[in-house]
Amino acid sequence: MKSQLGLDVPSLELHRTGSVDGASHQFVTRLAPVLEKLAHAQSRLLHTADSVRPDLWKTRPVRGGWSAAEVIAHLIMVERAVLGSADRVIQHAPKQFSLLRRIHLPLALVEDRLIRRKTPIPLDPELVREKETMLAELREVRERTLAFVDETKGRDLSKYRWRHAFLGSLNTYDWLQMIACHEIRHEKQMREIAEAYRKP
Repeated sequence: MKSQLGLDVPSLELHRTGSVDGASHQFVTRLAPVLEKLAHAQSRLLHTADSVRPDLWKTRPVRGGWSAAEVIAHLIMVERAVLGSADRVIQHAPKQFSLLRRIHLPLALVEDRLIRRKTPIPLDPELVREKETMLAELREVRERTLAFVDETKGRDLSKYRWRHAFLGSLNTYDWLQMIACHEIRHEKQMREIAEAYRKP
């Protein structure tokens, strides 16, 4: 299906019969903007990554910082980690959180490159490979995320929460949105890297 931004957004097939109960409809309605943001974020990232020449893919900019390959490796690792945590958490009864403990910082902060933070997940050098191999792996991770969304579409995942090191306690839908915000953040970094490569 096409989103309001004209992007291809995976639609969720609720039932083969086409019938939808009220609860399922509510969850799918809640997921629709999250799925659109995930599609938009990855589309932007892949477009920007495409501007990086393959021979410079693993080269760090002269001014320092990650290479394009290291950015993609980081994104793969974070999305896998979120998906792994979500899969584990929903296997158990949801924990109860007080209203105070449910408060978290705005997810929009994740997109802001002005706030620099060191990642708590060490970069795995084994993931740093050739450009097309890494971009294909990034797409595969997203396919697994979308499969998780589809498999759990009939459940209220807002009951399941775990803590983000910087933002605070997020529910599963927040975490899915965080993946998109995180990808937007690093699309900006990828753009900086691509521009640095073009400078004489």
